[in-house]
Amino acid sequence: MKLISRNIAAKVDEIIRNNNFLLIDIIERGTANNPVFEIFIDGLEAVSTEACAKINREICDLFDSEDSMSQKYRLDVSSPGIDRPLKFIEQYPKNLGRQFEVKYKTNDKAAKIKAKLQRVDGSSLTFSMQKNEELVLDFDAITSAKVLITF
Repeated sequence: MKLISRNIAAKVDEIIRNNNFLLIDIIERGTANNPVFEIFIDGLEAVSTEACAKINREICDLFDSEDSMSQKYRLDVSSPGIDRPLKFIEQYPKNLGRQFEVKYKTNDKAAKIKAKLQRVDGSSLTFSMQKNEELVLDFDAITSAKVLITF
């Protein structure tokens, strides 16, 4: 089931960018007669419920104006949550000082570290590890990065 066309997805992305957020993911689930669309957004700051509600209304207006979306549907707009990997470099600065699990490629080999994000300089990310070691990774080398929940 694929109800959101590339054209509609581009319009959704534009709505989200106009509200100063990033489109992280669109997930379609449910049935053809009762689809559910989950749209995940993130930004430089925390995502508020007010922002999600505003974007939800704007996307509903878009969906309601599209002939291909004439059926009933459920739309959920939210932040991706801490358990989802980060996808864009813009997501990293608000996570400075947090522990990460990072998977990356180095010399065509896969590697994994658990380290604290210290700096973001352009596309370079600096992580501190045990024994005061630092690792600088280019964003393009990262295959997966998740913020770890620490207590």
